[in-house]
Amino acid sequence: MSIKPWRDIAVPHRDVLKGTFQEAEFAADISQVHQGKAPPEYQNAVQFFARTFITEGMALLLDSVVKRLAGLGGDPIIQLQTAFGGGKTHSMLAAYHLAKGDYPASELHGVPPIIDAAEIGELPKGRTAVIDGINLSVSEPKAHGAIRCHTLWGELAWQLGGEAGYSLVKSADVLGTSPDKDTVIALLSQAAPCVILMDELVAFYRQFQDGRSYPAGTFETNMTFIQALTESIKSVPKVIMLASLPDSQNAGEGRGQVVLAELESYFRRLHKIWKPVTKDEAFSIVRRRLFEKIEDQKALDETCRAFSQFYVSHQDDLPADTQEGRYLDRLKQAFPIHPEIFDRLYEDWSTLAGFQRTRGVLQLLAQVVHRLWKDGNADLMIMPGALPLYDATVRNKCLDFLRQGWDPVIDQDIDGESSKPAFIETQEARFGKIQAARRCARTVFLGSAPATASKATKGIDLERVLLGVAQPDQPIGHYKDALRRLVDRCNYINVENNRFWFDITPNLRREMETRKQRFTDGEDIQPLLRTEIGKVLGRGQLFGGVHVFAPSIDVPDEAGSGPRLVVLPTSAPYSKSAARMAEEAAEDILRNRGPQPRQKQNRLLFLAPDYDMVSRLKDQARSFLAWKTIVSDIETEKLIVDTIQVRQAKKQKDEAEQTLLRLTRDTYRWILCPNQELVGGTPKPQVKWEAVAVVTAGNGLVQQVEARVRDEEWIIAEWSPIHLANLLRSFYFKDGATDVGGMKVWQDTCNYLYLPRLLNQEVFERAIAQGIESEDFFGVASGKEDDKYLGFAFGRQALLALDGSALFIEKETAASYKKELQPPAPQLEPGGAQPQSTSSRGAQSGPAPATGVSPPQPWPGGGAMPVKSHFYGTVQLNPIKAKMDFATIVDEVVQQFTSRVDIQVRISVEIEAVNPKGFDESVQRAVRENCNVLKFSSAEFEEE
Repeated sequence: MSIKPWRDIAVPHRDVLKGTFQEAEFAADISQVHQGKAPPEYQNAVQFFARTFITEGMALLLDSVVKRLAGLGGDPIIQLQTAFGGGKTHSMLAAYHLAKGDYPASELHGVPPIIDAAEIGELPKGRTAVIDGINLSVSEPKAHGAIRCHTLWGELAWQLGGEAGYSLVKSADVLGTSPDKDTVIALLSQAAPCVILMDELVAFYRQFQDGRSYPAGTFETNMTFIQALTESIKSVPKVIMLASLPDSQNAGEGRGQVVLAELESYFRRLHKIWKPVTKDEAFSIVRRRLFEKIEDQKALDETCRAFSQFYVSHQDDLPADTQEGRYLDRLKQAFPIHPEIFDRLYEDWSTLAGFQRTRGVLQLLAQVVHRLWKDGNADLMIMPGALPLYDATVRNKCLDFLRQGWDPVIDQDIDGESSKPAFIETQEARFGKIQAARRCARTVFLGSAPATASKATKGIDLERVLLGVAQPDQPIGHYKDALRRLVDRCNYINVENNRFWFDITPNLRREMETRKQRFTDGEDIQPLLRTEIGKVLGRGQLFGGVHVFAPSIDVPDEAGSGPRLVVLPTSAPYSKSAARMAEEAAEDILRNRGPQPRQKQNRLLFLAPDYDMVSRLKDQARSFLAWKTIVSDIETEKLIVDTIQVRQAKKQKDEAEQTLLRLTRDTYRWILCPNQELVGGTPKPQVKWEAVAVVTAGNGLVQQVEARVRDEEWIIAEWSPIHLANLLRSFYFKDGATDVGGMKVWQDTCNYLYLPRLLNQEVFERAIAQGIESEDFFGVASGKEDDKYLGFAFGRQALLALDGSALFIEKETAASYKKELQPPAPQLEPGGAQPQSTSSRGAQSGPAPATGVSPPQPWPGGGAMPVKSHFYGTVQLNPIKAKMDFATIVDEVVQQFTSRVDIQVRISVEIEAVNPKGFDESVQRAVRENCNVLKFSSAEFEEE
């Protein structure tokens, strides 16, 4: 279903469309109507009722007027007392037109039902008298031809009865004394049926000063007349008086309050208080006055229903009253203006001095509708978020009622092409598409501007903001994000407990923005980022060290326990299209260690920041530092702020720190791996850089880096012997070479970028151990003397100490050498008998052992050479260096035995310590306990 925008459903009146209306037209002036000088929509009864919505209060008032004029009862006196702009003058005008009877009741919109309800066939014409207190002077008589009316009663008599009526009160008028009650009754009886309309009485009576007499009489005589008039009206059946009194707040100070209290004391006995316009009735009043007609009632219903369903589907984000069934009725009553506009104007703006509940709303909304129509606004309804504060007329109408100082707030933080909300929308398409930032800012202004200086609880709830901006089929989440962006960027917006408000006092954000300029990259930003990167990196398992922003001289040049990760500074960012800065910075560390060339180049990997994120990261670092100094100054009372701002500053600091950590993770996402290509077996001199992005979500960043380099096989933690054999064949066993130093191969893998990057030496040694168990790869030896391999192993388990003498032996060479070590096959004597050997005793020995070991050779002196089957060794160790010396003995001597399967080795440690003065108890106790734990077979202290 396609929902039509408001402009396709509701058509504004011609004067609203053209902008030809005058604001004064919304200010009903009963004196101008009485004198025939008012605009047609007020002067002409048909036009007046066509644009007037008869509220419940007005209907009750007109019912009394109709009945009273027809002599069927009704209230004789009705007091209209409401707040300024409550619609009382408009109601008095309705009574005026009804009494004059210039047109039949059937032509007056909304009047026939009132006549029918009163059961009156035809409404009689009546006389009308309009007493406008502002239009009367206590010292200047009112001239009507030859007659000059000095007093209130003289003016009333003239309007009701002309010269004949004036003659009844002439003497009292000239003398300034109140006429008696009978005279007033006689006047009213001659004029009946009639309607007396008294407006702004307080303004007239305020002119009297105590103890002074004026042509209009004294204060006391005028009050006496009011008493006589009210009592006389009660006595005359077809006379009704409507008196307008302001509420105490609008009566003025001093004299005005005294006058109001005095008048109320007379009216209270006989009057009926008129019911003012309700907020929901204002919907129809505004629609009737501003809009000519509804073009498509079905489309109106569909639009309102779509809003209602949208609100139900987002009940967690919107106010509870939107979930009630009557809210759909409110939408229909207010259309095309959203009820939230009326709620804010009637609940918040009507509290401002000078803002009139009905007239002020009409004046403002007429300007709004005109501007939106002119600009082609295509919203489904006219909502708070559409308030065109960029229009000077609309803005000035709002600012008329607010404190000074709102102009820069609107220009910078709320509306206009140069405002921050407009800039935010240009930065992100999802905001710009629906004007999310400006709509949020306008809604917050409408809901918070009137109350920022008066209410203890400031601001408008988030749910009310969303109600003022979101339309069906729009993502509410975009508006939430836009609102957060406003809080981050704007200088005059405030937020606490999900309540938002604008104020003319800058928030701490402006102070923060000013302080951001203090911090330099070298002295402030880089040290902070070094700390933050340390937090996000966490701990890993592969790398032997992580070096953040380290100069080349501080990155060790050694094989170590694992490759090293070098984190590049923000001055060396990386992207696929802008890799030069990162690669040059990394290559400088790769090639050099300070002034010296680097040897172990294949032990380095690099982590680089993303080119597009660096500026944002630095800006966030400055923001955090600024908030940090603000909080510090608040705590030390160098900066004086209110309680709300204290909480805001601390919250902003915490949020800035969390954002900085997140941005740090998101920025450092590129792993750079140096490599060298081989051409014909020869490496190219230039470094080839490979780069992959790391996933920054999850646990520690270094763990994510380690996982990625494992996947890319840039660090090898498990290495098959076949790869080692291929490496040996490709680079070492060529041009006649049959062996190569084991330590040289390991060191080469640490040095050269074209060789595999092993995790550590243990990975290398495990590949060796696995390889020599088979005859498919290579042989090893612990050394070589002349052409003899010492500690040779090929096709069997063995331990190889990877030192300077350890060797890899080419596979075929190792196989040949192993074959040479095997003993020759025994020779058979003629006849097939085994050769005999004679012992030193002359006895024949058995067959030669088939162990692969050469049989014992005869001694020079005769007999067989004895077999040496036991080894004993004793050495004195320096107690200070015993640990180091013992390790050397194990490597050089013990390992010669343990590397062979058929040798049993037993090591005993003998310790002797002598102290001529004797050992104290603490030493004896500690030694005994430790020896017991270490399972010494014997450990005793003895006397000398």
